[in-house]
Amino acid sequence: MTTKKPMLSVAEALDFLLNAAKPISGTQQVPTLAAHGRVLAQAQQSQLHVPPMDNTQMDGYAVRAADCVSGHARLRVSQRVPAGHMADPLAPGTAARIFTGAMIPAGADAVVMQEQCLVEGDMVTVSHAPVAGEWIRRQGEDIRAGATILTAGTRLRAQELGLAASVGLAQLPVLRKLRVAVFFTGDELTMPGEPLKPGAIYNSNRFTLTGLLENMGCEISDYGIVPDQLQATRDTLRLAAQEHDLIITSGGVSVGEEDHIKPAVEAEGRLNMWQIAVKPGKPLAFGEVYVAGSHDDGGKSAFFLGLPGNPVSSFVTFLLFVRPFILALQGVPDVQPQAYVMRADFAWTKPDRRNEFLRVKINPDGGLDLFANQSSAVLTSTVWGDGMIDVAPGQVIAPGDPVRFIPFTSLMS
Repeated sequence: MTTKKPMLSVAEALDFLLNAAKPISGTQQVPTLAAHGRVLAQAQQSQLHVPPMDNTQMDGYAVRAADCVSGHARLRVSQRVPAGHMADPLAPGTAARIFTGAMIPAGADAVVMQEQCLVEGDMVTVSHAPVAGEWIRRQGEDIRAGATILTAGTRLRAQELGLAASVGLAQLPVLRKLRVAVFFTGDELTMPGEPLKPGAIYNSNRFTLTGLLENMGCEISDYGIVPDQLQATRDTLRLAAQEHDLIITSGGVSVGEEDHIKPAVEAEGRLNMWQIAVKPGKPLAFGEVYVAGSHDDGGKSAFFLGLPGNPVSSFVTFLLFVRPFILALQGVPDVQPQAYVMRADFAWTKPDRRNEFLRVKINPDGGLDLFANQSSAVLTSTVWGDGMIDVAPGQVIAPGDPVRFIPFTSLMS
């Protein structure tokens, strides 16, 4: 009698995936304006100080603090300094009209905001005794020349692009895009816009998964809906393995007579992981598909991840397992999503033996409400919810209990 292997825990499955991930190679220079969502291939250093010179944080008057100790100094306005223009040295007993971001004149050591000054002709009365350095941004206060501003493996968001631009980087070296093939199995699947035959459903997973992959900056080849036939599944796997780093499928990963993913992958490559103690999403296949029928470890292959067909199961397993695997392939060092301890404002009295991920919403009181129907087919829960809570096997929850909340925002960036 064969002993059934125990299912991997969520942590074990994730460790297995991340240990198997080999970061892709191949870099390209892209304009900084076009680098959003890409992964930085090499660390970047600043060649200049930011700010490049002492400048003012305020509209006002640049002065020598020693000239204003009385708190009602009367000074001649000797020059006007807009942002982007050179300033002349400031003579003792004078002030310079200055505007936010403008260069501090040599000799000035403070800025007095305009609300504390009274102007009469070319004279200004300063009704404040400033201290040296007041309202001045010092050269290199943000970034020193030679400092590393971005590390390799950084996924470039809007703020990273702004930082790169602030030190004059017009181009950035990034990893090539991860090439991902997707297809969907199930004779019941129909595309929106087509008539819905008896027993058929619309293919929501195609839209969900391609959207998630686009969020991650992947180059996607969509092979569409593949018939529930072993040969058709094998043919599509073989074709997809030719030019892709990763193949993702949805549906057909169970063990029924019409589920062909498992035998197809085993025929065209190998299956390394199968079934995880997670709900929703127990069936999750991971392996490799060999190129051109090369069934040896030295041959070229594409990674394979087979997701369940139920829409919530597909969505949740992508976020928990596919997302971090893709990030690891892209060379991103930190793949864990941000999670927070929050208060449950509901009861969960029927725990499962598997690790559950329940869809919840943040309520106006700062607690979490539970979506009423946690079925793996109810996609509404993913739209209504703000995220998921991580419920350990056998864990019950009472109102007021602290729970681990993972927001969707941290799982989709």
